[in-house]
Amino acid sequence: MSELVFDKLNVWFGDDWDRVDAVKEASFTVPSGASFGLVGESGSGKSTILRALVGLVPTWSGVMKVDGETLGKKRPRAFFRDVQMVFQDPYASLHPRHSVDQVLSETLKLHGFKDVDDRIGKLLADVGLGPEFRFRYPHQLSGGQRQRVAVARALAPEPSVLLLDEPTSALDVSVQAEVLNLLADLRENQHLTYLMVSHNLAVVAHMCERVAVMQNGEIVEVMGVEEMRSMSPAHDYTKHLLEASMGYKPAE
Repeated sequence: MSELVFDKLNVWFGDDWDRVDAVKEASFTVPSGASFGLVGESGSGKSTILRALVGLVPTWSGVMKVDGETLGKKRPRAFFRDVQMVFQDPYASLHPRHSVDQVLSETLKLHGFKDVDDRIGKLLADVGLGPEFRFRYPHQLSGGQRQRVAVARALAPEPSVLLLDEPTSALDVSVQAEVLNLLADLRENQHLTYLMVSHNLAVVAHMCERVAVMQNGEIVEVMGVEEMRSMSPAHDYTKHLLEASMGYKPAE
């Protein structure tokens, strides 16, 4: 398990007149072993924070720490074993011409593991897939099965942190709960720290203990999930999000 610290994080795209500030002065801490959610409307900067952490966005300032180590512009090799990411669309994130075996074996070999066969079998079992899935291709899998493979790939280097970028939003409602329950079990069994992005407040309430609410690149409120469930936010925007999540209300 590893603690994540963000202190006055700024992330931007472009320069001078073309500059867009995607994240502004974001500060929060994810304790070791915790599950922390980032919520807000599309374009609020949620996923940008995850991408900045893993080095996919080079233009940032402020402080980001993993397990007490301050990150620079380049990530050390050990970082990519310790921090892994699960993306929103499992079909887009898996190579269409690579079998499940190739996806997992390449990841394991890249990180220096030798007992590849045994590890692949264990990874598939950990995500609820039997050995019959090992040599299938993405087009032979359902959306939920593809996302399970993506989770297995993220677990392959034995990370302590998983970044979850809308991990169930591309899935049918009928399988979303299965994947979320899998993620919850994996966190407990493998002692993982989660940082999760979602626009679905019900998903965050199920998975996380604390939530940061983002609007226009800024964190407007950090609150416990119990406060969210009790509909007692401090910020008007959070109240708006919570009311919107309750669905349509007919006029009285």
